[in-house]
Amino acid sequence: MTTKTALAVHQTARPSGFPVAGDFTYAAYPVPEPAPGTALVENLLLSVDPYHRGLMDGGEGGFALGTPLEGRSVGRVVASRDPGLVEGDLVFHREGWRTHALVTLGSDGARKLPDHAGVPLEAYLSILGGTGLTAYAALTRTAALREGEDLFVSAAAGGVGTATGHIARLLGARRIIGSAGSPAKVRRLTEHLGFDAAFDYHDGPVGEQLAKAAPDGIDVYVDNVGGDHLEGAIDALREFGRIAWVGAISMYNGDRAPAAPRNLFEVVHKSLRLEGVLVRHHTNLQEELEDLLVPHLRSGRVGTDTTVVQGFEHTVEGFLGMLRGQNTGKMLVRVDG
Repeated sequence: MTTKTALAVHQTARPSGFPVAGDFTYAAYPVPEPAPGTALVENLLLSVDPYHRGLMDGGEGGFALGTPLEGRSVGRVVASRDPGLVEGDLVFHREGWRTHALVTLGSDGARKLPDHAGVPLEAYLSILGGTGLTAYAALTRTAALREGEDLFVSAAAGGVGTATGHIARLLGARRIIGSAGSPAKVRRLTEHLGFDAAFDYHDGPVGEQLAKAAPDGIDVYVDNVGGDHLEGAIDALREFGRIAWVGAISMYNGDRAPAAPRNLFEVVHKSLRLEGVLVRHHTNLQEELEDLLVPHLRSGRVGTDTTVVQGFEHTVEGFLGMLRGQNTGKMLVRVDG
């Protein structure tokens, strides 16, 4: 163990609209000692995710003030009193936003990571983590994407969006269309990530731009945004189309967005199916996800698609940057900088 002091991010105030740095503080405390059945993990990578914003408002299941925040993390065991873990093992767990954590295998999804030689560590918090698992569940279970079908993905340059594009291509999608928030992200989608078409949602009404990108319509929509994106997708979907609703970025931070798309009745008229996706209901698909992706991660056909902030002291900065859309792919924090 290299230090006797641990650090954690605490939330100190409820955000009013968009969070600010003053809503958080960095707290120091002694590195804890493992009790029987637990292991001490020194975190290596932390995930900052959109869902954290909702938990910061408090309420049932929300974050408490003045305590370490939680989130997905990958760390290395530095001391263990758990017979299933030895020093040096890599562990995935949810005691993130801190430098050190006590972990119990099987508790809240904590698990020893498999030894996939040639797979970057970042993959376990991006395309092999909850981000990729969300995309995989959305495509294979919720929307049941079939070979030869056409797909639209909103927030396509983000973590779930890029994972959705990779996985849809492996599943045999015919055309993959994405929306993003800047010309640079649009270029990345089409020039580097294999999207057939993409557009910047700032350039005009989403429905009109999607109609131009997919004049013959789409079969599946993976929704990370809601609002005008969902409305545009409903117009573009063919009969019996499917919507996997993952998130609603347009409604974060108290932003105004329509309570429901104006064309919602088209769900009935076209016999569409709209279903929400919560990754915690699909943890049984983890091994299936890895079987699909690991060979392609090793070959380089699929990338981790991450933006990595260096240094634990920049965790809050990374989180706020993610909310502003400053990342391409999954936003991570490398603890040791």
